[in-house]
Amino acid sequence: MTRLIFLGSGSAFTVGANNFQSNMLVVTEQNHKLLIDCGTDIRFSLHAAGLSYRDITDIYISHLHSDHVGGLEYIAFSSLFDPRCKKPHLYLSKDVSSNLWDRTLSGGLRSLDGDIANLDTFFEEHKVDRQGYFMWQNIRFNLVRVIHVNNGFYLMPSYGLFFTLEGVKIFLSTDTQLCFDRNGDIYEQADIIFHDCETSLYQTPVHANYEQLTELPEKIKNKMWLYGYQPGLLPDAKKDGFCGFVECGQVFEFSSSHSQELKVGFEA
Repeated sequence: MTRLIFLGSGSAFTVGANNFQSNMLVVTEQNHKLLIDCGTDIRFSLHAAGLSYRDITDIYISHLHSDHVGGLEYIAFSSLFDPRCKKPHLYLSKDVSSNLWDRTLSGGLRSLDGDIANLDTFFEEHKVDRQGYFMWQNIRFNLVRVIHVNNGFYLMPSYGLFFTLEGVKIFLSTDTQLCFDRNGDIYEQADIIFHDCETSLYQTPVHANYEQLTELPEKIKNKMWLYGYQPGLLPDAKKDGFCGFVECGQVFEFSSSHSQELKVGFEA
C-alpha cells in the first residue's frame, strides 16, 4: 500500500487555523518517503505528524515561493550536522534549479564555519529536463508545466506532477492558475486530481479560485480534491460536485486492489 499524506492543506500564509502550508509526503509500503515541496512550516508540520528532518531523504520542489522552499534551510543544516543523516536527494526542473541556490538559499546556507558552501554541500541534486520526469522508488513522476505567475516578461517556472500510484493516475497541480485549456489532457487522464484552490475574499490572479473551478465539467470536478485554501468558512465543495476540501493530516491510501481515502487525526 502506498500513501499520499497532506502534512498541511492550507495556503502560503495560513496561520492559526490548525493547518499548515500544502506540503505532502508520498510513503511507500517499504516506508520510503518523498516530500513534495518543503515550505517554511515544514518543521512544525513534520513534528505534528510524528516525523522530523531525519525522515526526509528525498524532496521534490515545484517552484521557488517560500511555502515550497522556505524549509530547505532547516533540512539542509539539520541533516548536515547530524552524522546519522545522508544528504537528502533533491528533484527539480532545471529552470527551478538555476535560481534555487543563488536567489533563494545561498544567503543563509553559503557560510559555514571555516568553509564556503554550495548546494552540493547539502543535497544530491537531480535536475529534470524540459518536459521530463524523474524516477523514485520505481514511480515515474512527470513534471507538468503550469502557469502560476506571469510577470509580463516570462513565466515563473512552476511544475505540477502527474504520476501513478498502484494503478491510480494522479495529477497534483501545486500552485497554479486554472490551466484547463493548456493542460486539459492531463485533467482528463487523471483518476484523481488534487488542485490548488484559492478561497480568499480578496483573490489574487496567480491561483485558481473556487468560482473558476466550479465552472469545470462535472466529470472533472467529480474526481477533484481541493487544497491550498485560506482559513475561514469554506464553500460546500461536495454540493458543487467536487470530492471535497483536503484537511490537514488527511491520508489517501492506494493499493493494487483498490484506492481509498482515510483521514488521520493529528492536530496542528
